[in-house]
Amino acid sequence: MIDVGFQIICRYNSNRLVGKILKEIEGKPILKYIIERLNEVTDLANIVIATSSEPSDNPIIEFCQKENINYFRGSLENVSQRFIECALSKQHIYTTRINGDNIFVDIESLKEMIEIAKMRKYDFVSNLKGRSFPKGMSVEIVRTAYYRKQFEKFNHPDHYEHVTLYLYQNEEGENFYYYFNKICPESGGIQLAIDTQEDFSLATKIISNFAGQHLKYGLEDVFNLYKQLE
Repeated sequence: MIDVGFQIICRYNSNRLVGKILKEIEGKPILKYIIERLNEVTDLANIVIATSSEPSDNPIIEFCQKENINYFRGSLENVSQRFIECALSKQHIYTTRINGDNIFVDIESLKEMIEIAKMRKYDFVSNLKGRSFPKGMSVEIVRTAYYRKQFEKFNHPDHYEHVTLYLYQNEEGENFYYYFNKICPESGGIQLAIDTQEDFSLATKIISNFAGQHLKYGLEDVFNLYKQLE
């Protein structure tokens, strides 16, 4: 069994920016940027693209097959079900949730969060509390067995669309660890996730201003470029 696995949750027909997951910046699809960042902390074998079984997501599968990346197909609407079924099928003790619009995942923060999860003291490790990180650098690591039990308690449509919402709504007394931004907390909450054409244009400008490989650019570097380009 794998201690910590990684799921990139995505679909092709996103509401506001269709096909964004495969839109290219500097000749490379967004999805590949994310995979390369995760590959800095784990083997490719531990990364899986979790998309839907709908034909509309076939382009994502074609990309995975071409790049030899693991993939899982599940429910389009019930994202939480897709998440837990994927985690169980891959036998991940902990499953890391990465959104398909998180092109700037901070590698050093991710490494620290993985080490915290590997201690096996917590059911849930998250950097979302208080939004001390930018949107687009969100990381959540959940013990698969714990999530499976919580999933059985979901009782609202939002719980099936938003994978971890129920956990935050029922956190009292739970074994959670919240990881806060110690690098540059002033970046908390800024919009770096790619949700709209405007977000895509900003990400393109930031990456175009990288002097070297994107993997060398962490949270502080990206934030400084963001401020310059505002």
